[in-house]
Formats: sequence, C-alpha cells, structure tokens
Amino acid sequence: MKKFLILVAIFATFLYGFDLHSIKEFFSEENLIHLLKEYGYIILFFWSIFEGETGLVMAGVLSHTGDMNLITAILVAGFGGFVGDQIYFYLGRLNKTWVLKELHSHKTKFARARLLLRKYGLWVIFVQRFIYGMRTIIPLAIGISGYDAKKFAIVNFISALIWASLTIIPSYIFGEEILNIIKWLKHHWYFALLFAVSMLMLIWYLNHRADKIRNRR
Repeated sequence: MKKFLILVAIFATFLYGFDLHSIKEFFSEENLIHLLKEYGYIILFFWSIFEGETGLVMAGVLSHTGDMNLITAILVAGFGGFVGDQIYFYLGRLNKTWVLKELHSHKTKFARARLLLRKYGLWVIFVQRFIYGMRTIIPLAIGISGYDAKKFAIVNFISALIWASLTIIPSYIFGEEILNIIKWLKHHWYFALLFAVSMLMLIWYLNHRADKIRNRR
C-alpha cells in the first residue's frame, strides 16, 4: 500500500508540472512517431532492458520503412536485453537474502527456475526469454545459484542477439502487413481493447491454473 501511495504521489507531482494540453500533445501519435524516429535506438535500448517485444516489433517496422537500420536495431536490442539480464543476474548474486525475502511470493517460480537450470543447464538461458512469467526469475535464480558469471555473460549475449533477431527480422519482413493492421486497429480500437483484455485474462487464468497444479504436487 505504501509503495502504491508513493507511485501516486510521484505521478501527481509529474502531472502538476504539465497542463492537460501539454500531456495530450506529448502522447499524440505525431509526437510519439517523431520521438521514435529521432531517438529510436535509445528508446529501443532501454525498452529491451525490460524485454518488451512490442518495442522490437516497432523497431522491425521502422527498419522496414527505412527509419532505422535493421542490423543496428538488432544489435541495440540484443545489447539492451543482455544488459537487462546481467542486472538481474548480479542482483541475485550479490543480494541473495534480499531477493528471496522481497520475492517470497514467487517461491514456486524460483523452485521451477532451479529445476529448469538443473535439467537443461545452459539451454535454459536461451529459452528463458520466451517463457512468460519467468524472464526475470530465471536470471535471478541463476545468480543466486552461484553460476559462473563469465559463462553466463557469454551465453546471455548470444541468447539476447538470437531473441532480438527472431523478433525484429519477421517484423521487418512483414512490416507492411503490420502497418495495415495498426491502421485498421486505429479505426476499430474497441476490437484491440477487447483482444488485449481477453489475452490478459487468458494469461492470468493459465498462470493461476499452473500455480494450483504445482502447489498440489
């Protein structure tokens, strides 16, 4: 509750410095497109630290339209993904007690991450970016386990480049189709909202069901 109140206070302070017209102008489609074209690589780097595929898809589309360079976008996104996982790895390695205490509610996921690491070894570093709900947990668990830092960094970097390539290149190839979908959704936003809500509910249900099954075991 305290954290929520702090976030509300920060957000209120932010809004206090701007009038509603300025905020609306900042989040306008034209300004956001301008920011992506002007600072695309910087935005992509920080977005990739949090491993958001949406940012990578946009990078692929902008590469398709010629506003970004495909190879540079892959390298920037890959490096961002690499940095993000390195942060989580060292957070677990250097703050084991704090991490386990703060993330006590995710103890089931930590147990699953350790099991995956024992079962698949290095391969889990490659696939963890594609496992929903485990992206941050697995690097933290690997760091806590005392895994070799140099070996993790090498595998993590290769994994991040593969992750970036597998997301950006298809978006680059099908850029025109993605743009057409975005244009259609712009005029039929209620379908997009319904789809997003449905997907969130489905993801929540699948995770809730998986947690119940694991707890029974």
